[in-house]
Amino acid sequence: MAESNPITQAMQSAVEAGVFPGAVLLVRVGGRLHYHRAFGHAALIPSREPASLDTVYDLASLTKPLATTTAILCLLQEGRFGLDDPLTAVLDELKGCAIGEATAAQLLSHSSGLPGWRPFYERIAERDLAQPGFLGSAEAGSLVLELIGQEALLAPIGTRALYSDLGFMLLGAMVERLADCSLARFVRDCVYTALAAEPLFFIRTGGDKSKGLGGLPVDLHRVAPTEEDAWRGRVLRAEVHDENAYAMGGVAGHSGLFGTASAVLAVSGCWLNGYLGRESLLRSDWVRRFTSRQDRPPGSSWGLGWDTPSAPSSSGTRFSSRSFGHLGYTGTSLWVDP
Repeated sequence: MAESNPITQAMQSAVEAGVFPGAVLLVRVGGRLHYHRAFGHAALIPSREPASLDTVYDLASLTKPLATTTAILCLLQEGRFGLDDPLTAVLDELKGCAIGEATAAQLLSHSSGLPGWRPFYERIAERDLAQPGFLGSAEAGSLVLELIGQEALLAPIGTRALYSDLGFMLLGAMVERLADCSLARFVRDCVYTALAAEPLFFIRTGGDKSKGLGGLPVDLHRVAPTEEDAWRGRVLRAEVHDENAYAMGGVAGHSGLFGTASAVLAVSGCWLNGYLGRESLLRSDWVRRFTSRQDRPPGSSWGLGWDTPSAPSSSGTRFSSRSFGHLGYTGTSLWVDP
């Protein structure tokens, strides 16, 4: 019998057309699970493996809202820093650097003037040849901060919206400096455990792939591979796809998070509850500020760490103007409509 559900039809057609090999789609409406189904394959090489509801994906840039932005909001609620303080108030190594006078708000709204991407991993790999073990080390992360500090801004601070991984690398460093622990540990201890958002984790570069950070067990067969990577010379599975995040140790403000659709729902649901004024780890006034279009600069669709609906975004035409969401390079997408 032919499938009559138009959502199912669309997903199955996309798999058959080769738009993606497989996917997991989860929809919650009015607080109730409305749709949760897996399609196609989680892996095609070296062998075909079907996708399932508990398939773990490399979430790529969903790390930005689900880890880094959430951590920043938690620290703001505790009064650890001011959203409009210069970065040098936390990262003193940026004193004298062009980006040092930008604020966390400008990094979150992608209006700092920093470029979108730089191949920092190449510099780290070069250093690793002379200093084995450098790639993936804390020192590699420090080198990235130094290199970002040397970057010339592509526009004066606050004048142009430029989506930037570099800005979120700095935000991740801010979280670690303020919390005195890794970003991975902070979000696990302060957010994910409280929400029972499992599995949602980072995997350390060069570490035991069967364990996420914090020693949580990882079933490697549940983790979908991303691609056959020319730089690393292998199919990437249970290691972050983003080269810079990998070279920085697997934990970075812009990428590195792995998880299931259900775990993503747990964290995004916390944001939704905060928006609606329900019980939440996150204060309603802050959530509404973060998820609202900032107009920094005028015309930008960005909130603080979240995008809002616009023609180029992945929100389509059905989400209201109150919606907030984000996209990930590996094919992940998340939207919340209050």
